[in-house]
Amino acid sequence: MKKITNILLVALFINLCSVSCNEDELLTENPKYSYTVDNIFTTSSQIDQVLISIYRDIRIMETCTSGSGGWMIYLKYSGTDMYTHRFESEYFNEWSNKNSLFSNFSSAWEHLFRIISQANLAIAAADYPQIEWGSEQEKTYAIAQAKFFRAYAYRNLGEVFGQAPIINDPISSPKYDFEFADRKTVYQFAIDDLETIENDLPVTASQEGRIVRGAAQHELSELYLALGIQQEEEGTDGTASYNKSIEYANKVIDGGTYALINSRFGARAAEDSITYDVYNYGNFIPKALVGSFKLKTNYYWDLFQEGNVNYQNGNTECIWAAQTNYDAYKSGGDDNAYLIYPRIFGNVLRGNIQGAHIQGALENVGGRGVGYNSLSDYPRNLVYEGKWNDDMRNSEVVFRRHIMGNVPDSPFYLKYFTIDSLHRAISTTEEEYKMIHPWAGPISCKFSSDKFTGVSEGQNRSNLFRNDYIIRLSETILLRAEAKQRNGDNAGAAADINMLRERAQCTYLVTAGDIAADANFDIILDERARELVYEENRWNTLLRMGGTIAVDRIRKYQYWPITKTTLTYDFNLWPIPQNVIDSNSGWPVKQNPGWENR
Repeated sequence: MKKITNILLVALFINLCSVSCNEDELLTENPKYSYTVDNIFTTSSQIDQVLISIYRDIRIMETCTSGSGGWMIYLKYSGTDMYTHRFESEYFNEWSNKNSLFSNFSSAWEHLFRIISQANLAIAAADYPQIEWGSEQEKTYAIAQAKFFRAYAYRNLGEVFGQAPIINDPISSPKYDFEFADRKTVYQFAIDDLETIENDLPVTASQEGRIVRGAAQHELSELYLALGIQQEEEGTDGTASYNKSIEYANKVIDGGTYALINSRFGARAAEDSITYDVYNYGNFIPKALVGSFKLKTNYYWDLFQEGNVNYQNGNTECIWAAQTNYDAYKSGGDDNAYLIYPRIFGNVLRGNIQGAHIQGALENVGGRGVGYNSLSDYPRNLVYEGKWNDDMRNSEVVFRRHIMGNVPDSPFYLKYFTIDSLHRAISTTEEEYKMIHPWAGPISCKFSSDKFTGVSEGQNRSNLFRNDYIIRLSETILLRAEAKQRNGDNAGAAADINMLRERAQCTYLVTAGDIAADANFDIILDERARELVYEENRWNTLLRMGGTIAVDRIRKYQYWPITKTTLTYDFNLWPIPQNVIDSNSGWPVKQNPGWENR
């Protein structure tokens, strides 16, 4: 089956030099051929190439590949209640220098409007008279995908920036007076796009990674939830919006297409356990092999194995996944067709104080990590304390807390110990412990592997070549739970959360009383941390929830003290980038609250 990542992006502009001509003809100011937005497209396949380029841009954005320049790491993860950087003053740990000039804000804005621009181009081109479609169904699906992408981009803009200009046609000349719509209008525009095309999308797709109806319904559930929250923020009733959020989530959850995985499946279902080999100093040579340890596998682990992610692989939780492909990457056809998760989330066990006891960059330590995004203690430990501990998502094969020492002179040599206990043992002061702790943590099956692809061909355990969830059924369930809680249905919210807890074989199940006592949605956010760690766009979640939920949780859970001392202002949106404000000189853009004069 041909994947999206196997299709090379072709140039939209035809090479005029392919036409036979001499130098004088090239310099003549009366050219025989004139290519414009209206006539550059001649075939339907060219429009599909635009769609493929959007799929690629979204993959770059959602999976933080190198094509994002690293900025997407900070939109999805860094600086929230869940993630920190291993160095105290790096990136979002330090807030005194964050303002509308911070480049990651403008990079996110530009990337989202690039998606909008391409989507508008595809929508307009679909109706050009020179385009011949194989069928009306082919055309309808092309337009539906483009409108989905435009709505996806506006949903992101609404959640993290709030206000934005609504652009629904290609722009062919410079414009400096875009009128910015407010947050509710941005959400409503995305809702209108999706409701228009919901039934134009197929229930399932033969081509892996293509948009299906469930993806639009999930987005609509999230958008109506966000709209209801914003309505309440502005003093109006959000009940109707919450009901619509529940309605669309019901279509996904109860529609018969999707179901939670609760038994072994996929490429490695027959493997009851996996083995990690341990080499002295992490030297990958036979004579250095000194030990090993085994872990018992389970069906939650199955969800994150190569060959298991797509719906077409039998994964009934997958609604939409970004596609990676080792062969495309290796051939140079797509140099972003991989996940850099082992690198950005993996442990740093080279050269610091831990190196006296555990070293290497092999499978036993999770790969070749650099710790750009370490977990704060909140998802690392706090959400599993006490009655919450008994949870398949906290099992060793899913969220491995233990490593085996491989430095011969160390007292930890060939002992299987927790990373936290190592940090305590080798720290003489609390300050020293604080400095060491972010350099290593639990090794998740979501960012690592016991079998890295391409090692025999020169890969160095920095990358994964598996597909990656953009929308998984678990998140739809948690959206519905939140909408029910906001609508006063505490029993319904608890039941939805318990769908995930029962699947994870948790001992403790949430009660309606728990929900009723939870004014700040901590139970929902904690369950999202357990279920969607390394998956959800945490900034989107926190900012769309309104009030001061985002900053309150950052101050409470961020690891480094510098966050608490420098985050002295409140906000529930990112700032509008200053270059956007400056370039829109014909229409005054009002900066988002909390960011004025910073």
